[in-house]
This record gives sequence, structure tokens and C-alpha cells, in this order.
Amino acid sequence: MSKTLSKNGKSRKEQIARAKVHNKGNVVHTVFDEQDWHPLDTEIDNHRDKSYMRKIKPRSDGQRELMRSIADKNLTMAIGPAGTGKTYLAISAAVEALEEGRVEKIILSRPAMEAGQSLGYLPGDMQEKMAPYLRPLYDALGDRLGGKRVRQLLEDGTIEIAPVGFMRGRTLNNAFIVIDEAQNCTYAQLKMLLSRLGWHSTIVVTGDPDQSDLLDGLSGLADISNRLEVLPNVAVIRLKSEDIVRHPLVAEMLDVL
Repeated sequence: MSKTLSKNGKSRKEQIARAKVHNKGNVVHTVFDEQDWHPLDTEIDNHRDKSYMRKIKPRSDGQRELMRSIADKNLTMAIGPAGTGKTYLAISAAVEALEEGRVEKIILSRPAMEAGQSLGYLPGDMQEKMAPYLRPLYDALGDRLGGKRVRQLLEDGTIEIAPVGFMRGRTLNNAFIVIDEAQNCTYAQLKMLLSRLGWHSTIVVTGDPDQSDLLDGLSGLADISNRLEVLPNVAVIRLKSEDIVRHPLVAEMLDVL
């Protein structure tokens, strides 16, 4: 009986073996054998914006304030609409801290909830289900580090990417933690995540309370940011439509939608 091969020529046995290699501990290392796009292949290097390779520069007053707060505070909450660069600036700051030796690892976390879909709807195991949802994180990492370097750092555990559920019970020392799409976290989840903060670590929380995929009243982002805003050692940066760096039409649409 002939072996069943995927479109990339690998047998099912080879794919399973590779999946075991890329599933270590709590780190989600997605398997992309059945997909055209791979976040860590050399193709990503061809799409990197060379003008932003050396140093990230703010493109608005809000972004400037966000970058300053990330540098000065152990906890920063970046609240604002899509396209304001929240995730990209947070990951860029994480990469810079790692490269300068100020932290030993980068931990990126997202809630396992996406717009209008359920993970159970998607084919494959959990790694394959999470792959499309984690793509923005891989894109930002690849743009700053290059595909080959990101692959190496993921494999040795220097960079971890995991759903929120894998964070419980951990104490994160000497780490830069980015909690992305936090509007899809409940109050209890965000409280749990923020209490992971250890010594010599930084947490950046990003999200847009107006784009939560949870039922009304379940998202804890707005409530927690309002409560923490009074603390002197916490920065809550509220980005606005004028901070959007995508197509100008995005800002115009979000102002009326």
C-alpha cells in the first residue's frame, strides 16, 4: 500500500514526528505542513520593511507616549482602535529588550477566541487550530528578527507563544510579556495574567474594548484599565483614531461605525 503524501511530499508519519518536536511544554509551536503560509520560513524575510529594521520611530503623539511608557513602566495597557500599532510596538519593544539583554525571554499570549468563529470549527489539532489566530504575532516577530532567528528562538524556548489558558500558575521573572487582543479576556483572566508579573519583568496589555468577541459585559479590559489607571506605577495609554497608521480610510470608518 502506498503512503499518503501531503502536497509538500511528506508522509503522515513524518508530519506526526514533526508535530511532536514542535509541541514542547506549554509553548504552542504550530504545525504548518498542510498550509501554504509558514510564519518562520525564509519568505517572510522578503516582506520585511527594511526602513524599520534598525529602530522603530513613533508616527503619532499617542505612539510616542506608548513607547515612552513601555520603557518606563513595568505594566503598560495600550487601549485603542485597530491600526494604531499597539501589538507591533509592544513586540518591537520586547525584541529590543531581549537583544539588549534586559530580559531572558519573550512571552506572547492571546485568548483562544476569535471574531465570529469557534476553535472547534477549525480542522486539525490545537496547534493547527491556533495557527491562523497567532499569525499577527508571527508577522511582527518575523519583521523584527527574520524568519530564521524567530524559528531558533522558538525552538530553544527564548520566545513562547501560548493561549491565555496556559499561563495559570506561572511566575514570569526576567521576561517581557505581551498580552494581545485582551478585549477577549474576562475580568478573571486578566487579573490572573497580570498577577504573573515577576521580578525584572515587563507586561504590555493591548486591546480595543469596542471590538470584543465576548458577550456584552464579559470583557474585563475596560474595567481593569479604569481601576489600574490610578496607580502611579501603571501606565494606561488610550490611543485614538488620529494614531491609526493604516490607510486613512480606516480612521474615517471607525469614527462612524
